[in-house]
Amino acid sequence: MNHYKIALLDGDGIGPEIMKEAVKVLNLVAERNKVSFELIHAPFGAGAYFECGHPFPEQTQKICDEADAILKGPIGLNHEDSKKIPVDMQPERGALLPLRRRYNTYANFRPVYLPKALAHFSPLKAEIIGDGIDIMIIRELVGGLYFGHKETGVTAEGVRFVKEVLEYDEIQIRRIAIVAFETAMKRKKVLHNIHKSNVLKSSVLWNTVMEEVGQDYPEVRIEHILVDAAATYLCLNPGRFDVMVMENMFGDILSDQGGGILGSLGLMPSACVGDNKAYYEPSHGSAPDIAGKNIANPYSMIGSVAMMLEMSFGMDQEAKNVWHAMQSVFADGYSTADLSKPGSGVTMINTPAFGDRVVDALRKLPVPA
Repeated sequence: MNHYKIALLDGDGIGPEIMKEAVKVLNLVAERNKVSFELIHAPFGAGAYFECGHPFPEQTQKICDEADAILKGPIGLNHEDSKKIPVDMQPERGALLPLRRRYNTYANFRPVYLPKALAHFSPLKAEIIGDGIDIMIIRELVGGLYFGHKETGVTAEGVRFVKEVLEYDEIQIRRIAIVAFETAMKRKKVLHNIHKSNVLKSSVLWNTVMEEVGQDYPEVRIEHILVDAAATYLCLNPGRFDVMVMENMFGDILSDQGGGILGSLGLMPSACVGDNKAYYEPSHGSAPDIAGKNIANPYSMIGSVAMMLEMSFGMDQEAKNVWHAMQSVFADGYSTADLSKPGSGVTMINTPAFGDRVVDALRKLPVPA
Protein backbone atom coordinates (compact mmCIF):
# COMPACT_ATOMS: atom_id res chain seq x y z
CA MET A 1 0.00 0.00 0.00
CA ASN A 2 1.30 3.46 -0.94
CA HIS A 3 1.46 5.98 1.87
CA TYR A 4 1.55 9.72 1.25
CA LYS A 5 2.00 12.62 3.65
CA ILE A 6 -0.03 15.71 2.70
CA ALA A 7 0.39 19.13 4.31
CA LEU A 8 -2.99 20.86 4.62
CA LEU A 9 -2.73 24.66 4.73
CA ASP A 10 -6.31 25.67 5.52
CA GLY A 11 -5.68 29.37 4.93
CA ASP A 12 -8.00 32.26 5.66
CA GLY A 13 -11.62 33.23 5.08
CA ILE A 14 -13.51 30.37 3.44
CA GLY A 15 -10.33 28.26 3.35
CA PRO A 16 -11.11 26.05 6.38
CA GLU A 17 -14.70 25.50 5.17
CA ILE A 18 -13.77 24.22 1.73
CA MET A 19 -10.74 22.30 3.05
CA LYS A 20 -13.10 20.17 5.18
CA GLU A 21 -14.84 19.04 1.99
CA ALA A 22 -11.52 18.22 0.33
CA VAL A 23 -10.63 16.05 3.34
CA LYS A 24 -13.91 14.13 2.93
CA VAL A 25 -12.91 13.29 -0.62
CA LEU A 26 -9.35 12.31 0.35
CA ASN A 27 -10.70 10.00 3.06
CA LEU A 28 -12.97 8.24 0.56
CA VAL A 29 -10.18 7.99 -2.02
CA ALA A 30 -8.03 6.25 0.62
CA GLU A 31 -10.91 3.94 1.48
CA ARG A 32 -11.46 3.01 -2.18
CA ASN A 33 -7.84 2.54 -3.23
CA LYS A 34 -4.70 0.84 -2.00
CA VAL A 35 -3.38 4.07 -0.54
CA SER A 36 -3.23 5.87 2.78
CA PHE A 37 -2.96 9.59 3.40
CA GLU A 38 -1.40 11.20 6.44
CA LEU A 39 -3.11 14.60 6.60
CA ILE A 40 -1.30 17.24 8.64
CA HIS A 41 -2.87 20.67 9.17
CA ALA A 42 -0.50 23.63 9.46
CA PRO A 43 -1.07 27.39 9.90
CA PHE A 44 -0.51 29.55 6.83
CA GLY A 45 -1.61 33.05 5.86
CA ALA A 46 -3.08 35.90 7.87
CA GLY A 47 -4.35 33.60 10.60
CA ALA A 48 -0.86 32.18 10.98
CA TYR A 49 0.55 35.70 11.34
CA PHE A 50 -1.80 36.55 14.21
CA GLU A 51 -1.29 33.13 15.83
CA CYS A 52 2.44 32.61 15.29
CA GLY A 53 3.85 36.01 14.35
CA HIS A 54 4.61 34.96 10.76
CA PRO A 55 2.34 34.02 7.82
CA PHE A 56 4.62 31.07 6.91
CA PRO A 57 5.96 29.99 10.30
CA GLU A 58 8.89 27.63 10.76
CA GLN A 59 6.74 24.73 11.95
CA THR A 60 4.68 24.98 8.77
CA GLN A 61 7.83 25.09 6.65
CA LYS A 62 9.02 21.88 8.33
CA ILE A 63 5.71 20.13 7.72
CA CYS A 64 5.74 21.18 4.08
CA ASP A 65 9.37 20.11 3.68
CA GLU A 66 8.48 16.60 4.85
CA ALA A 67 5.23 16.29 2.88
CA ASP A 68 4.83 14.46 -0.42
CA ALA A 69 2.43 17.19 -1.59
CA ILE A 70 0.82 20.33 -0.25
CA LEU A 71 -2.88 21.21 -0.41
CA LYS A 72 -3.38 24.92 0.21
CA GLY A 73 -6.52 26.92 0.87
CA PRO A 74 -6.98 30.56 -0.16
CA ILE A 75 -5.33 33.25 1.95
CA GLY A 76 -5.77 36.96 2.63
CA LEU A 77 -8.02 39.45 4.40
CA ASN A 78 -10.18 42.34 3.31
CA HIS A 79 -8.48 45.66 2.65
CA GLU A 80 -9.04 47.15 6.09
CA ASP A 81 -7.99 44.07 8.04
CA SER A 82 -4.89 43.70 5.86
CA LYS A 83 -3.68 47.03 7.26
CA LYS A 84 -3.27 45.33 10.65
CA ILE A 85 -0.37 43.32 9.22
CA PRO A 86 2.96 44.89 8.17
CA VAL A 87 3.21 45.15 4.38
CA ASP A 88 5.98 42.58 4.00
CA MET A 89 4.16 40.14 6.29
CA GLN A 90 0.83 40.31 4.48
CA PRO A 91 -0.06 36.79 3.30
CA GLU A 92 0.71 37.19 -0.39
CA ARG A 93 4.18 38.67 0.19
CA GLY A 94 5.02 36.94 3.45
CA ALA A 95 3.64 33.46 2.76
CA LEU A 96 2.60 32.76 -0.83
CA LEU A 97 5.66 34.07 -2.69
CA PRO A 98 8.05 32.44 -0.16
CA LEU A 99 6.17 29.13 -0.61
CA ARG A 100 6.72 29.30 -4.36
CA ARG A 101 10.33 30.32 -3.94
CA ARG A 102 11.09 27.63 -1.34
CA TYR A 103 9.92 24.78 -3.57
CA ASN A 104 10.67 26.42 -6.92
CA THR A 105 7.16 25.67 -8.18
CA TYR A 106 7.77 27.29 -11.53
CA ALA A 107 4.94 25.65 -13.49
CA ASN A 108 1.40 26.73 -12.68
CA PHE A 109 -1.41 24.73 -14.34
CA ARG A 110 -4.85 26.35 -14.38
CA PRO A 111 -7.54 24.42 -16.25
CA VAL A 112 -10.29 26.62 -17.70
CA TYR A 113 -12.85 23.86 -18.11
CA LEU A 114 -16.60 24.05 -18.55
CA PRO A 115 -18.48 21.17 -20.20
CA LYS A 116 -21.49 22.04 -22.31
CA ALA A 117 -23.84 20.72 -19.61
CA LEU A 118 -22.58 23.44 -17.24
CA ALA A 119 -22.59 26.24 -19.82
CA HIS A 120 -25.30 28.07 -17.88
CA PHE A 121 -22.62 29.21 -15.40
CA SER A 122 -20.83 31.25 -18.05
CA PRO A 123 -21.72 34.84 -18.94
CA LEU A 124 -20.80 34.06 -22.55
CA LYS A 125 -23.46 33.32 -25.16
CA ALA A 126 -24.23 29.69 -25.94
CA GLU A 127 -23.01 30.05 -29.52
CA ILE A 128 -19.62 31.25 -28.25
CA ILE A 129 -19.28 28.39 -25.75
CA GLY A 130 -20.27 25.82 -28.35
CA ASP A 131 -19.48 22.31 -27.13
CA GLY A 132 -17.79 23.65 -24.02
CA ILE A 133 -14.55 25.31 -22.90
CA ASP A 134 -11.40 23.28 -22.33
CA ILE A 135 -8.17 25.30 -22.01
CA MET A 136 -5.02 24.65 -20.00
CA ILE A 137 -3.25 27.85 -18.99
CA ILE A 138 0.39 27.30 -18.06
CA ARG A 139 1.91 30.20 -16.16
CA GLU A 140 5.56 30.67 -15.23
CA LEU A 141 5.30 31.17 -11.49
CA VAL A 142 8.63 32.13 -9.92
CA GLY A 143 10.11 34.78 -12.21
CA GLY A 144 9.26 38.08 -13.81
CA LEU A 145 8.02 41.23 -12.14
CA TYR A 146 6.70 39.50 -9.02
CA PHE A 147 10.12 38.16 -8.04
CA GLY A 148 12.40 40.93 -9.35
CA HIS A 149 14.26 43.49 -7.25
CA LYS A 150 11.94 45.99 -5.56
CA GLU A 151 12.82 49.43 -4.28
CA THR A 152 10.88 52.33 -2.83
CA GLY A 153 12.18 55.70 -1.81
CA VAL A 154 12.19 59.45 -2.21
CA THR A 155 14.30 61.35 -4.72
CA ALA A 156 16.53 64.28 -3.82
CA GLU A 157 13.70 66.50 -5.05
CA GLY A 158 11.30 64.90 -2.56
CA VAL A 159 9.37 62.81 -5.10
CA ARG A 160 8.26 59.38 -3.91
CA PHE A 161 9.08 56.55 -6.30
CA VAL A 162 8.85 52.80 -6.67
CA LYS A 163 11.04 50.55 -8.82
CA GLU A 164 10.25 46.91 -9.63
CA VAL A 165 12.38 44.88 -12.00
CA LEU A 166 11.12 42.35 -14.54
CA GLU A 167 13.77 39.67 -15.00
CA TYR A 168 13.90 36.37 -16.90
CA ASP A 169 16.79 34.28 -18.10
CA GLU A 170 16.79 31.61 -20.77
CA ILE A 171 16.94 28.77 -18.22
CA GLN A 172 13.69 29.91 -16.61
CA ILE A 173 11.99 30.31 -19.97
CA ARG A 174 13.25 27.01 -21.36
CA ARG A 175 11.97 24.92 -18.47
CA ILE A 176 8.43 26.34 -18.64
CA ALA A 177 8.54 25.99 -22.42
CA ILE A 178 9.30 22.28 -22.07
CA VAL A 179 6.36 21.89 -19.67
CA ALA A 180 4.08 23.68 -22.15
CA PHE A 181 5.18 21.65 -25.17
CA GLU A 182 4.93 18.39 -23.25
CA THR A 183 1.41 19.31 -22.19
CA ALA A 184 0.46 20.23 -25.75
CA MET A 185 1.75 16.85 -26.94
CA LYS A 186 -0.77 15.15 -24.63
CA ARG A 187 -3.65 17.25 -25.92
CA LYS A 188 -4.31 18.76 -29.37
CA LYS A 189 -0.66 19.55 -30.23
CA VAL A 190 -1.36 23.27 -30.49
CA LEU A 191 0.42 25.76 -28.23
CA HIS A 192 -0.43 29.46 -27.99
CA ASN A 193 2.54 31.46 -26.73
CA ILE A 194 1.31 34.67 -25.10
CA HIS A 195 3.69 37.64 -25.15
CA LYS A 196 4.10 41.41 -25.58
CA SER A 197 7.19 41.52 -27.77
CA ASN A 198 6.11 44.70 -29.56
CA VAL A 199 6.86 46.55 -26.29
CA LEU A 200 8.76 44.35 -23.84
CA LYS A 201 12.28 43.08 -24.55
CA SER A 202 11.66 40.33 -22.01
CA SER A 203 9.06 38.97 -24.44
CA VAL A 204 11.57 39.07 -27.31
CA LEU A 205 13.85 36.70 -25.39
CA TRP A 206 10.83 34.67 -24.28
CA ASN A 207 9.71 34.16 -27.89
CA THR A 208 13.22 33.29 -29.06
CA VAL A 209 13.60 30.55 -26.46
CA MET A 210 10.07 29.26 -27.17
CA GLU A 211 10.98 28.87 -30.83
CA GLU A 212 14.23 27.09 -29.93
CA VAL A 213 12.45 24.60 -27.68
CA GLY A 214 9.74 24.16 -30.31
CA GLN A 215 12.30 22.64 -32.67
CA ASP A 216 12.33 19.59 -30.38
CA TYR A 217 8.54 19.24 -30.76
CA PRO A 218 7.88 19.32 -34.51
CA GLU A 219 4.41 17.83 -34.02
CA VAL A 220 3.27 20.85 -32.00
CA ARG A 221 2.05 23.90 -33.88
CA ILE A 222 3.09 27.02 -31.99
CA GLU A 223 1.15 30.23 -32.46
CA HIS A 224 2.39 33.53 -31.03
CA ILE A 225 -0.26 35.98 -29.88
CA LEU A 226 -0.04 39.32 -28.09
CA VAL A 227 -1.42 39.28 -24.58
CA ASP A 228 -4.04 41.96 -25.23
CA ALA A 229 -5.30 40.09 -28.30
CA ALA A 230 -5.42 36.89 -26.25
CA ALA A 231 -7.57 38.61 -23.65
CA THR A 232 -10.00 39.64 -26.37
CA TYR A 233 -10.16 36.18 -27.97
CA LEU A 234 -10.77 34.52 -24.60
CA CYS A 235 -14.09 36.33 -24.57
CA LEU A 236 -14.92 36.23 -28.27
CA ASN A 237 -13.69 32.77 -29.23
CA PRO A 238 -12.28 30.68 -26.33
CA GLY A 239 -12.53 27.58 -28.49
CA ARG A 240 -9.49 28.65 -30.50
CA PHE A 241 -7.25 27.91 -27.49
CA ASP A 242 -6.10 24.59 -26.08
CA VAL A 243 -2.78 25.09 -24.25
CA MET A 244 -1.62 28.63 -23.48
CA VAL A 245 1.79 29.47 -21.97
CA MET A 246 2.85 32.84 -20.60
CA GLU A 247 5.02 34.71 -18.11
CA ASN A 248 4.04 35.32 -14.51
CA MET A 249 2.00 38.52 -14.57
CA PHE A 250 0.25 37.74 -17.86
CA GLY A 251 -0.69 34.36 -16.39
CA ASP A 252 -2.06 35.92 -13.23
CA ILE A 253 -4.34 38.22 -15.20
CA LEU A 254 -5.45 35.90 -18.02
CA SER A 255 -6.15 32.94 -15.74
CA ASP A 256 -8.44 35.16 -13.67
CA GLN A 257 -10.13 36.18 -16.90
CA GLY A 258 -10.46 32.47 -17.58
CA GLY A 259 -12.40 32.18 -14.33
CA GLY A 260 -14.56 35.04 -15.53
CA ILE A 261 -15.58 33.29 -18.73
CA LEU A 262 -16.47 30.20 -16.68
CA GLY A 263 -18.66 32.34 -14.47
CA SER A 264 -16.54 32.17 -11.33
CA LEU A 265 -12.99 31.55 -10.11
CA GLY A 266 -14.77 29.08 -7.82
CA LEU A 267 -14.72 26.73 -10.80
CA MET A 268 -10.93 26.85 -11.26
CA PRO A 269 -8.50 24.69 -9.27
CA SER A 270 -4.77 24.84 -9.93
CA ALA A 271 -1.47 23.01 -9.55
CA CYS A 272 1.87 24.67 -8.81
CA VAL A 273 4.62 22.23 -9.72
CA GLY A 274 8.37 22.19 -9.24
CA ASP A 275 10.94 19.50 -9.92
CA ASN A 276 10.73 18.09 -6.38
CA LYS A 277 7.52 19.39 -4.81
CA ALA A 278 4.07 20.61 -5.78
CA TYR A 279 1.26 22.41 -4.08
CA TYR A 280 -2.37 22.55 -5.13
CA GLU A 281 -4.82 25.36 -4.49
CA PRO A 282 -8.01 27.07 -5.66
CA SER A 283 -7.32 29.99 -7.98
CA HIS A 284 -9.74 32.23 -6.09
CA GLY A 285 -9.28 34.32 -2.99
CA SER A 286 -10.40 33.82 0.59
CA ALA A 287 -13.76 35.61 0.12
CA PRO A 288 -13.86 37.11 3.64
CA ASP A 289 -17.31 38.58 2.93
CA ILE A 290 -18.90 35.11 2.92
CA ALA A 291 -16.55 33.36 5.37
CA GLY A 292 -18.39 31.41 8.07
CA LYS A 293 -21.67 31.27 6.14
CA ASN A 294 -21.04 27.83 4.59
CA ILE A 295 -22.17 29.00 1.17
CA ALA A 296 -18.79 28.77 -0.60
CA ASN A 297 -18.61 26.10 -3.28
CA PRO A 298 -15.73 23.64 -2.65
CA TYR A 299 -15.41 22.72 -6.37
CA SER A 300 -12.03 24.41 -6.84
CA MET A 301 -10.66 22.90 -3.63
CA ILE A 302 -11.84 19.39 -4.51
CA GLY A 303 -10.64 19.94 -8.08
CA SER A 304 -7.22 20.72 -6.65
CA VAL A 305 -7.38 17.33 -4.91
CA ALA A 306 -8.10 15.73 -8.30
CA MET A 307 -5.07 17.45 -9.80
CA MET A 308 -2.93 16.29 -6.88
CA LEU A 309 -4.09 12.70 -7.29
CA GLU A 310 -3.07 12.78 -10.94
CA MET A 311 0.09 14.87 -10.92
CA SER A 312 1.71 13.92 -7.59
CA PHE A 313 0.40 10.41 -6.96
CA GLY A 314 -0.20 9.00 -10.45
CA MET A 315 -3.84 8.15 -9.68
CA ASP A 316 -5.15 9.26 -13.07
CA GLN A 317 -8.41 7.30 -13.14
CA GLU A 318 -9.42 8.23 -9.63
CA ALA A 319 -8.69 11.87 -10.49
CA LYS A 320 -11.11 11.57 -13.43
CA ASN A 321 -13.66 10.01 -11.08
CA VAL A 322 -13.41 12.99 -8.72
CA TRP A 323 -13.95 15.41 -11.62
CA HIS A 324 -16.95 13.40 -12.78
CA ALA A 325 -18.42 13.28 -9.27
CA MET A 326 -18.15 17.05 -8.84
CA GLN A 327 -19.71 17.83 -12.19
CA SER A 328 -22.54 15.38 -11.58
CA VAL A 329 -23.67 17.40 -8.56
CA PHE A 330 -24.15 20.45 -10.79
CA ALA A 331 -25.70 18.30 -13.52
CA ASP A 332 -28.22 16.99 -11.00
CA GLY A 333 -29.38 20.55 -10.40
CA TYR A 334 -27.59 21.50 -7.19
CA SER A 335 -25.43 24.53 -6.47
CA THR A 336 -24.28 26.80 -3.68
CA ALA A 337 -25.38 30.39 -3.21
CA ASP A 338 -22.01 31.87 -4.19
CA LEU A 339 -22.31 30.45 -7.71
CA SER A 340 -26.04 30.65 -8.40
CA LYS A 341 -28.83 33.09 -7.65
CA PRO A 342 -32.26 32.23 -6.27
CA GLY A 343 -34.68 31.61 -9.12
CA SER A 344 -31.99 30.21 -11.41
CA GLY A 345 -33.68 26.83 -11.48
CA VAL A 346 -31.24 25.01 -9.21
CA THR A 347 -31.59 23.65 -5.70
CA MET A 348 -29.45 25.61 -3.26
CA ILE A 349 -27.32 23.60 -0.84
CA ASN A 350 -24.58 24.61 1.55
CA THR A 351 -20.86 23.84 1.49
CA PRO A 352 -20.97 20.58 3.51
CA ALA A 353 -23.95 19.32 1.53
CA PHE A 354 -22.12 19.88 -1.75
CA GLY A 355 -19.12 17.96 -0.42
CA ASP A 356 -21.39 15.16 0.77
CA ARG A 357 -22.97 14.85 -2.67
CA VAL A 358 -19.55 14.69 -4.30
CA VAL A 359 -18.59 11.89 -1.91
CA ASP A 360 -21.85 10.03 -2.59
CA ALA A 361 -21.33 10.32 -6.35
CA LEU A 362 -17.71 9.19 -6.10
CA ARG A 363 -18.68 6.20 -3.98
CA LYS A 364 -20.95 4.95 -6.78
CA LEU A 365 -18.21 5.03 -9.44
CA PRO A 366 -16.12 1.94 -10.22
CA VAL A 367 -12.93 1.62 -8.22
CA PRO A 368 -9.86 1.89 -10.47
CA ALA A 369 -8.21 -1.43 -11.16
